[in-house]
Amino acid sequence: MKIWYSLFITVVLFTVFSCNSKADKREENSIKTVEKIPELKLTIDSTRVAAFYESYPKLAKFKSDVTSLYQKNKSTQLWQDNKGVVEFGNTLFNQYKNLDQEGLKANFPYSEQLNLVFDNNAAKKLSKEDTDLLLSNLYYYYAEKVYGGFDEKTVISLEWLLPRKKFNYQVLSDSIFKKSTILDDKKRKMFSQYYKLRDALKEYREIEKKGGWKTIETGEDFKSLKLGDSSNVIAQIRERLFVTKDLKEDTKSAVCDTVLIKAMKNYELRHGYAPKNTILAEHINDLNIPVSDRIKTIIANMERCRWIDPELEKGKKYIEVNIPEFKLYLIEDGKIAFTSPVVVGKAMTKTVIFSGMMNNIVFSPYWNVPPSIIAKEIKPGMAKDKNYLQKKNLEWNNGAVRQLPGKNNSLGLVKFLFPNSSNIYLHDTPSKSLFERESRAFSHGCVRVAKPRELAIELLKPDPSWNPARIDKAMHAGKESWYTLKKKVPVYIGYFTAWVDREGQLNFYKDIYQRDESLLKLLTEE
Repeated sequence: MKIWYSLFITVVLFTVFSCNSKADKREENSIKTVEKIPELKLTIDSTRVAAFYESYPKLAKFKSDVTSLYQKNKSTQLWQDNKGVVEFGNTLFNQYKNLDQEGLKANFPYSEQLNLVFDNNAAKKLSKEDTDLLLSNLYYYYAEKVYGGFDEKTVISLEWLLPRKKFNYQVLSDSIFKKSTILDDKKRKMFSQYYKLRDALKEYREIEKKGGWKTIETGEDFKSLKLGDSSNVIAQIRERLFVTKDLKEDTKSAVCDTVLIKAMKNYELRHGYAPKNTILAEHINDLNIPVSDRIKTIIANMERCRWIDPELEKGKKYIEVNIPEFKLYLIEDGKIAFTSPVVVGKAMTKTVIFSGMMNNIVFSPYWNVPPSIIAKEIKPGMAKDKNYLQKKNLEWNNGAVRQLPGKNNSLGLVKFLFPNSSNIYLHDTPSKSLFERESRAFSHGCVRVAKPRELAIELLKPDPSWNPARIDKAMHAGKESWYTLKKKVPVYIGYFTAWVDREGQLNFYKDIYQRDESLLKLLTEE
């Protein structure tokens, strides 16, 4: 029995190993069969690229970059393998389809052909070569719209002369090879304000989807509301402020309490108003601006952010002026070191959107009167009054007119120079009352600073010999003197009607030069 049992075990083991061996061989053969499938290798050389652009002429501006791209990849495909379009290609298409999240319209010139690539049920298909080339062009198209914005010529036509961000196609090409998305939030390539406004756009679109906010109804005789007042209007205001999170809770109360006043003050600050203890008709009108209009404003300012070089905000020390906000900021090491209200140019003499390098501070300055003012104001004044120049503290100087230094000088007691062709600079002013107004567009184009002494102190801190006492003495000397900064300070004068501050609050400012409308028109046409 033992012998027969041993033989039985031997036969079973032989059968098992034999079967496993055959199974292994079948699996091995199966693997070998899979390995024999040739890898997809398309030839996309300069001749093939040229033929593509004959069929797709609206993409011709990308031709040289696409040609270089395939040369770097040894004239083979970038977006496909044996299974079809690779995952990165599908991601790109999804990003394109969601361009509205970037405040843009999805309007690729050959969208019909593009859709065929991703339509599994399409009866008609593009050739694999055209599919690959189309996706490469889609990448550059998407990058140009989202990352680059309008071309330099268009931006200049919109009177925007700040340093333009360099659009680096080389970096974009490298991103394709690394399968990296264009707007990878972990590797932010944009001006930081862009990402903040993009988040705000998402939030306001959510509000829009939920129906936006109701129009606050008031009677024709409405004038104002104050603490303790009771009115149905107050309940409407409360509901409205709750939608934009200025108010944490909507109690439905029709009584104006301290919580509502505080929330309203926050709203006023965020919308360019001086906080008040009363709610005025102008505040109600502002609250009633539709969410759709606020969304347009955010989109316009996202486009402006595309033009800004992100390197700008990495500067150790610089000054920024936001024209619609009527405010100046001195930034040091990424933090606000100083801020001041400003007066900017009126609509007829707009302050220019540009940048310069501040190199001099002039104490007790002369004011060299521009020829236009001499012609329009001074000569007519002299014709009426022979003592006009003396009364205005003016004098002729080599065929021109200048105002003598002093507290009544139009430039005040100090000015800050950063040479530029528009002859724009920052300066003090004797007209201090203008800084108390909410809208401060009154100048001939230069920027008047409410706190010039404090600005001078901040700028001269690196030079211990110039303490506040010495600065005060120079400002009141009655004799012009110049100081050359040891290190030039960049000055950026911009125009943003929507801005997310360092506390994360979204602010809106009045479009004093009516620049949003023309920009939005271009964005809509694109």
